Amino acid sequence: MFHRDTLANGTRILTARMDGAPSVAVFVGVAAGSRYERPESAGIAHFAEHLFFKGTERRPTARDISAEIDGIGGEFNAFTGKELTAYYVKCAAGSASVAIDVLSDMLLHSRFDGDEIEREKGVIVEEINMYLDTPRDMIGQVHDDVRWGQTPLGRPIIGFKETVQAATRETFTDYLDTWYRPERLVIGLGGAVTDAMVEDVAARFAHLPAVATPVRPETDLPALAGPVVRIERRDSDQAHLVLGVGGFATGHPDRYVVSVLQTILGGGMSSRLFTEVRERRGLAYYVFAAHAGYSDAGSLQVQAGVDIKRIDLAIGTIWQELRRITVERVDEAELAKAKRYLVGRTVLGVEDPRGMILHGLRRELAEGRAAELEEVFAGIEAVTIDDLRRVAEELITPERATLAVIGPFDDVAALAAPLAD
Repeated sequence: MFHRDTLANGTRILTARMDGAPSVAVFVGVAAGSRYERPESAGIAHFAEHLFFKGTERRPTARDISAEIDGIGGEFNAFTGKELTAYYVKCAAGSASVAIDVLSDMLLHSRFDGDEIEREKGVIVEEINMYLDTPRDMIGQVHDDVRWGQTPLGRPIIGFKETVQAATRETFTDYLDTWYRPERLVIGLGGAVTDAMVEDVAARFAHLPAVATPVRPETDLPALAGPVVRIERRDSDQAHLVLGVGGFATGHPDRYVVSVLQTILGGGMSSRLFTEVRERRGLAYYVFAAHAGYSDAGSLQVQAGVDIKRIDLAIGTIWQELRRITVERVDEAELAKAKRYLVGRTVLGVEDPRGMILHGLRRELAEGRAAELEEVFAGIEAVTIDDLRRVAEELITPERATLAVIGPFDDVAALAAPLAD
């Protein structure tokens, strides 16, 4: 399914041709994100993502850019992570040349006009305010701060008001000149891809100089001696929490084991946590498990919005379910259901060109290779009951537990008590 061409300067072109697809998704991905920033320029990766949409020499305003994509009925967006950034257009196959032209123009010829930078600071600050006013969104950052401390992994992707306000044009050019280089670029084409599209992309990016980028500075992650609890005090009618334990880096050999483990615990409405926390006890409206994996670290996490009057019971119930899977063997039926769930969700995620090429692009950027679906399915199928027990015992321990809570609470010891093993 996936095919990679590498230009002489190191730029990679990843394609996923899908027979019969009426559309094309064009991505420009960069193997750099907020983790690559200096502390004094925190948020610049995300800020730069905004500014790429603000104008080029050929298309001087944001409206000039957006009008071209609107004119072909395209879907147009971008996202910034801690270790990658991506920009994309999805459109009808016959309009692919417009999508390629607009994206390449943005990424290669954006002006980063000083007046636009100053105007956009207000937009970013309001985005930060919106984020701070939304506990369900903010709780993940509170947990990252607890788990990863004052490191690039612990900082918010969006940055801080002070660093955003202090940004200058040189702040952007310094970051982009360092990291937005061919060896970190992957251009993704998914759907009704033609050779002409690949040639078009190659012609636009082949001229970039092959400048080496630095090795990302090693992050001295804090040593945990958990359980560690952090409260963000806020008067509210609902508490939001993230309870994290150990995890794996993105390329870890047990990556599929932790995916199955996560699914059994909190994937879907028949998972253990949903059944016990919401359906049986009525403690939460939402509860789910997820695994956050990075190039050298990871964390298995449970997030929930819970009744403030019964938060101790909610924390205790979640912890009991996590610990139960370390001591009781999962049966064959539950394992098989979890595997079917993962395969099914993966298939649904890649059924359109955007999902398919993004699936490959993420792995290409993070690990240097895109995994075929057959490889993913084989990895899921290979997981055994003994694997689940072994990984659960390794990851789910009080010493590796971190709990972040937003709500009307002051007593850290009381919230930590349910985590006693």
